[in-house]
Amino acid sequence: MRIDEELIEIWPNEVCDTFFKDGRATRWSENLFRQEADTGIFPIQSWADFEQQFRSQFFPVNAEADAVNALEGSSYYQGNQTVDDYLDSFLTLVSDAGYTDPWTLVVKFRQGLKTNIQSQIATMPFGRPADTDPEAWYATARRIDQAWLTNEAFQSTLWSMTMAPTHSALPRPTPLSMFCFPQSAPPPVPPRPTPPVLSGGIPMGVDTIQKTHPAPPRECY
Repeated sequence: MRIDEELIEIWPNEVCDTFFKDGRATRWSENLFRQEADTGIFPIQSWADFEQQFRSQFFPVNAEADAVNALEGSSYYQGNQTVDDYLDSFLTLVSDAGYTDPWTLVVKFRQGLKTNIQSQIATMPFGRPADTDPEAWYATARRIDQAWLTNEAFQSTLWSMTMAPTHSALPRPTPLSMFCFPQSAPPPVPPRPTPPVLSGGIPMGVDTIQKTHPAPPRECY
């Protein structure tokens, strides 16, 4: 199997798609295949050839000096990265810089950590990693960072639940019998007509009664 076919066979497709189809890597791979088309021979015949050409194309000439300069500054600090991402870049830097002393690794790693994480590790009353044990510092920092991320996710979920609108039951309609409607006033009673008054000041009704039922004669003794 040719080295280019073996490379694609071993590496996941997404790695090849992202690495060999963007920027300089794209131009480099296209140049390799162009050379193969011109000469009939693929320029890379072994993994040693691939490593040598890959390093010459994509690794800086002064990788060690660049890594040392980065570790002596603050550009490598964790910042907003997770500890996992920070650790990956940190390990690459110390490898390029050639740092192997455990105490130096701990100092540089701790210096770049977020203040709250490194302070929590440094002030642990029990189980504090030694300043000459970088692996213990890496593991402890990852554990604390994971705990922070889990707590933040919980707090975010709790906040969203608290702020969600509550769907309370609608009020039951009040029965009509509970309402007090104003009652209409009864129609006014017309005043009874006053009987006409006859001459002599005797009402007609009284005069009629006197005629119908005359009073007995008065006797004088």
